[in-house]
Amino acid sequence: MIFSRKRAGSERQARDERAAEPRVGQDTDEPTGRTSGGPYDISEAPDGVQRLDLGSLHIPAVPGVEVRVQADPQGVVQQVVLVHEQNALQLGVFAAPRSDGIWDEVREEIRQSLFNDGAAAQEVAGEYGTELRARLRTPDGITDLRFIGVDGPRWMVRGVFQGAAALDPAAAGPLAECLDGLVVDRGQEAKPVREPLPLRLPREVAEQQQAQAASDGSGEA
Repeated sequence: MIFSRKRAGSERQARDERAAEPRVGQDTDEPTGRTSGGPYDISEAPDGVQRLDLGSLHIPAVPGVEVRVQADPQGVVQQVVLVHEQNALQLGVFAAPRSDGIWDEVREEIRQSLFNDGAAAQEVAGEYGTELRARLRTPDGITDLRFIGVDGPRWMVRGVFQGAAALDPAAAGPLAECLDGLVVDRGQEAKPVREPLPLRLPREVAEQQQAQAASDGSGEA
């Protein structure tokens, strides 16, 4: 299922501030980190931005970006991928402790998993802190991946870039704008650390999907 986002979200001053910060490849010994911009917690999200509500994730509308959602018949979202031209960004959001972030631990586990699969991964200083870059050999050829993690209040967003954006953050373009404007609705329920936060289709879309499934079922012999 694909949602095409045709209307622009509001511009934000944080984008200009971000452009002035050091980039990967510049002379820096430590991850840059971020002092402004998103992803945002729902409690501090800017108003006046059109977003697609997927439950725990609210994705801003950015021209030219398609939101590709894989969901089960009940409307529970299993995968969210943003696509712009030849670039893609897969998104996930997870529960985290109240006090400490979990990206450092998760990143090391990803690195070890890639190593076990025969793929080398390199940590680099990125806009969101320490990133992980890897090159995998697949049946379709070589695939480059760039993993980023953002720790928030009791949540962590994980993003995986593919395409040119995996090698050059400047190539992410509208996908970076989506990530920068992402909003997380963690909710107040206690959840095990690292448990994926629930994602769902918008109600009207889920109802359409269920109606279509019922219609298809009624036509069976």
